[in-house]
Formats: sequence, structure tokens, C-alpha cells
Amino acid sequence: YLPIEDAKISVLDRGFTFGDGVYEVIPVCKGHIFRLREHLERLNNNLDEVYIDRPYSLEQWQEILRELIEKNSGKNTEDNLSLYMQVTRGVSERDHAIDIATEQTVFAMCRPLAENDRSAGISAIVEEDIRWKYCHIKAITLLPCVLLRHKARGAGATEAILVKDGYITEGAASNVFIVK
Repeated sequence: YLPIEDAKISVLDRGFTFGDGVYEVIPVCKGHIFRLREHLERLNNNLDEVYIDRPYSLEQWQEILRELIEKNSGKNTEDNLSLYMQVTRGVSERDHAIDIATEQTVFAMCRPLAENDRSAGISAIVEEDIRWKYCHIKAITLLPCVLLRHKARGAGATEAILVKDGYITEGAASNVFIVK
């Protein structure tokens, strides 16, 4: 447990170089962690989906988060807080293979929950969910590529060739050139 300004994570952490990790945010209302078990189950399900070993049991997470809350609000249980937890595959060389990282990076922080008056409601727009459709952008969020490369290796292949609308776009971690 450190002050935020003293916390450090390696620049070779796969969360930084690949977006290779998952997160969870949990509200704390007057000292009560909202649906803790459900949030931790979702975190574990997400870890399983991306083949990251669970770093802690549900009981260990509970202990960690309760101590984090106490260190950030003391005995003032009237505080409303936001718990943020992130687990990455850890530090490794910059390679899409997931088995080269040996220890997860776990980061958790607790901040005051913003109190916004929403009694009059909010305005919103409805948009298509396009979060995974921007493969043409060389973004650092390469988690889909990491998972596709892992799937290829599981099938005994070196690479996954990606197809969109009937056209080869690229490999999960490489370019594709066809010589006719």
C-alpha cells in the first residue's frame, strides 16, 4: 500500500505495451462494497477469458479491498468511494505470446466517488458498439491480437490470419504479403 505518487509499474508491463489485462470498478457506499462477490466473479471470469491466472482468491481480494478502503477513509464509513482494480499479464519482452509473462501485475486504488446530482436525469445518445471494430488503428490495446495468437498456437500454428468482409487484413501479430 503506497501513496499514488509513489506507485510504479514497469514500462514493459503488458498492460502498457499490449493492453493485456482486465479491470473492475466497484462503488463503496457508506463503507459497504456494492455487490462485491458479483464484481469479483466478473473479474475472475474476465481473467479466465484472457488466460490470466487469478492472482487472489475471493477471500484474499476481500481482505485487500477492505484494507484499501480503511487506509483511504479511515474509520469514516460515511465516505462513498470508487475501488479500481487492474490485473495485467505482467512484465515480459514485447512478444504476443502469453506464456512468457510469469507474474501478474495487480494494481488497486481507492478514490472518493464523485457526488453528482442526477435527480433530474442525464442526457445520452445511442450508438452502435464499435469498440472492437477499429483494427486499422495501431492502438496499444492489442488484447484481441494476443488472444488470436494464443488460439493459433493452441492449434499448432504460428500465426492467425485475419479476415474481414472476405478479405485478408493482416496477421494477429504480422503483416501478410501474397506473391502471385
